[in-house]
Amino acid sequence: MDLKNAVVLITGGSSGIGRAAAQVLTQAGARVAITGRDAERLSEAASSLGVVGIQADVADEGDVMRTFREVKEKLGDLDVLINNAGIGVLKELVDQDRGSFDAVFATNVTGVMLMSREAARLFKERKGGNIVNISSTASLRGAPKGTAYYASKFALRGMTECWRAELRKYNVRVFLINPSEVITDFARRAGFPQADNPTKLRSEDIAYMIKAVLEMNNRGFTPELSIFATNPID
Repeated sequence: MDLKNAVVLITGGSSGIGRAAAQVLTQAGARVAITGRDAERLSEAASSLGVVGIQADVADEGDVMRTFREVKEKLGDLDVLINNAGIGVLKELVDQDRGSFDAVFATNVTGVMLMSREAARLFKERKGGNIVNISSTASLRGAPKGTAYYASKFALRGMTECWRAELRKYNVRVFLINPSEVITDFARRAGFPQADNPTKLRSEDIAYMIKAVLEMNNRGFTPELSIFATNPID
């Protein structure tokens, strides 16, 4: 697709991969809107990037509906939805509490479904569009303490495959992007240590690959892409 003047909506766009994707796609000529829950961080990111900021929680259905209304009012249409918003918690099974488990699924699974449902309604009607789901290599295998986060990414991968099967006949491309460890603020918020090192992936690396898969001619697409650091050092 030609990204120039394409309308792109990115959830969780205030920081990390979402912010980097907003920057890269804006530089490519796209018109971008980002969502975020934190009003101050969202305002700073939107102002710095020159994009539309929409304060919203993807786990809140009312916020989701309002987000699409605001995108239509401010940008007129939608060509690409990037489901990037996500949270994580790492706990052993015996320590896993219901509250944090439900919160992870509310954002990483239910929120993605709600956003994608509204995008799919638009894309089916116009016979074209793109949904990019930012997953993780956690969707490919399990690991200790991964009950909530890893399971949510397995669920996201399953939903992606279902949507791909449903929407291809409407010329809608559905992508799954699986980054391995990326240096972002996500690790701190999820509660696990992360050693910074120049050998590890950065948000801009993932943003570059998002741009690359979108720019392929609409007659084809890359269903799934996993991104690994070549030789990461802790």
